[in-house]
Amino acid sequence: MTPLWAPDDLIEATGGSLTTPFHASGVSIDTRTLRPGDLFVALLGEGRDGHDFVAGALESGATGAMTHRTIPGVGPLLCVDDTLAALARLGAFARARFTGQVLAVTGSVGKTTTKEMLRTILSVLGPTHAAVASYNNHWGLPLTLARMAPDMAFCVAEIGMNHAGEIAPLARLARPHVAVITTVEKAHIGFLGSIEAIADEKAAILAGLEPDGVAVLPLDSPQFPRLHANAARIHGAKLRIVTFGTGAEADCRLLAADADANGSDVRADITGRNIRFRLNAPGRHMAMNAMATLGAIVALGLDPDVAASVLESFVPLTGRGARRTVILPEGSALLLDESYNGNGASMRAALEVLRLQPARRRIAVLGDMLELGEAGPNEHATLAAYAAAASDIVHVCGPLMRHLYDALPASVRGEHFPDAEALAPFLSAFVAPGDAILVKGSLGSRMKRVVDALDALTPSQAGAA
Repeated sequence: MTPLWAPDDLIEATGGSLTTPFHASGVSIDTRTLRPGDLFVALLGEGRDGHDFVAGALESGATGAMTHRTIPGVGPLLCVDDTLAALARLGAFARARFTGQVLAVTGSVGKTTTKEMLRTILSVLGPTHAAVASYNNHWGLPLTLARMAPDMAFCVAEIGMNHAGEIAPLARLARPHVAVITTVEKAHIGFLGSIEAIADEKAAILAGLEPDGVAVLPLDSPQFPRLHANAARIHGAKLRIVTFGTGAEADCRLLAADADANGSDVRADITGRNIRFRLNAPGRHMAMNAMATLGAIVALGLDPDVAASVLESFVPLTGRGARRTVILPEGSALLLDESYNGNGASMRAALEVLRLQPARRRIAVLGDMLELGEAGPNEHATLAAYAAAASDIVHVCGPLMRHLYDALPASVRGEHFPDAEALAPFLSAFVAPGDAILVKGSLGSRMKRVVDALDALTPSQAGAA
């Protein structure tokens, strides 16, 4: 098998030098997930320096390491000026030699799920490379591209942001043939200041489109006119746009999503073709992610009927709606794991899924939604009606969630804790057979601690359902 990276390519791509020539079959930045044959890239992170792990990476099977400082007695090394900048150059080189179709997905909500829906479909249609988890930032996207074999048919990249000006350079690095914007919501409004600024930043993904590229845009969004204006500003009238939504003018129109506890029966009009399929993920938001996905399939010129049938095999990801059974001594409970992220739109969608569950008690366990700035208190308080309608009891943690807690009716108000670490042991003792438990919050709220505590209740020999 041809290695992913040959010595000459590593030198040409990064501008670095090799202490000893080596080939690499993959690229890693983490010794915990490193595979034999990988190139280990020693990045500087918050509170840790990848150079401290180079020796361990080589002992674990890395064929070489990319470094920007000398490590005596360790090698082989690819010596560069700066490992983060060199990783970006490595990604750019991989993109330049790639002959397949690149799709890039951004949006305030649903980008990782949409990326995974596309991976599910395209993997059936040809060799497909896609971002791992939510690798969508200044190191995640270059790493995704650097891991991409040149003979893949498709690559699905994800592009995210926290601040203005972050998306455009990543989009220009990815150079997608299809760019998808899933939603424009108030996520990160604390850094960007307004929903209009968020829309402008999301639209910056269009700056990287290939000359014959296609934009897939959310027609139902109040920000659609702004997205459309940005598209015209960047590319002029020649840019092809595929829309999705519920309006009659949408190219990919959701006609119905009849949801139950386990999924939705979806009916859609996809460019004039009536399509029906079962989506094993409940909630209208999941059906809308499917419309964005089918919009990208249409943009590629592929068959949406085939794509919809493949979507029936899609299941939600860990931290983004994954369903697991928690085995208890006298029965079991259902865990809805939404612990990876949280903003107003995704909170409301997840609470609606909880409402659909037949359960002894529907328990919402919610952590702070972060990066909302001055809008934070109100964004939390206005969730009260949704939480009360979906839940029998609501437990929360974090200072911002106090605003929701105080706004809840007494009939559903549970307990408020300072953080996830304090909430987790309480919930482990509180949960009972027949419960359905939704756990959700921003990544920084560390709600995975709560999920891990619930998962630990299942005896190891029983496993997860």
